[in-house]
Amino acid sequence: MKKFYMLCVVPTLILGGCATIVSKTVYPVRIDSDPEKAKVTVADRNGKEIYNGLTPANISLRSSAGFFKKAIYTVTFTKAGYKERTVEVAATLNGWYFGNVVFGGLLGFLVIDPATGAMYRLNEVAIEETLEESKALTQQTHTLQIKDINTIPEAWKKALVKL
Repeated sequence: MKKFYMLCVVPTLILGGCATIVSKTVYPVRIDSDPEKAKVTVADRNGKEIYNGLTPANISLRSSAGFFKKAIYTVTFTKAGYKERTVEVAATLNGWYFGNVVFGGLLGFLVIDPATGAMYRLNEVAIEETLEESKALTQQTHTLQIKDINTIPEAWKKALVKL
């Protein structure tokens, strides 16, 4: 039993970062909108498009954008007749990262968890947005114009009705 402990547990504590052991680096995220079938685009912190589709959608997002860089995503909803809506989703510091003080040591704190991305986590597992109708597209304007009979074209005069 002591050999098992020495071969499995001790190397994990010495070589593994705490957040890497107990957390994940890729999170499932559900994206939905009201109304459904809105076009949704997800871009990373560099503006690179990583997803393009319709709602509802289930996608996987990484919590890290590189060594000591948290992931930041821009989620944009568009649909004809509705105002465009943009939401930012940002990773936060994972509480398990601080477990390195006790279990993972300096190697886990400065190298392993930042390199794997486990030092960050995505808290948003569902993004649900209600799109607002665009009044500019649904509202029609009518104007009343008064014209002098002597200034209108002859074709219009033939269509006039006497009151």
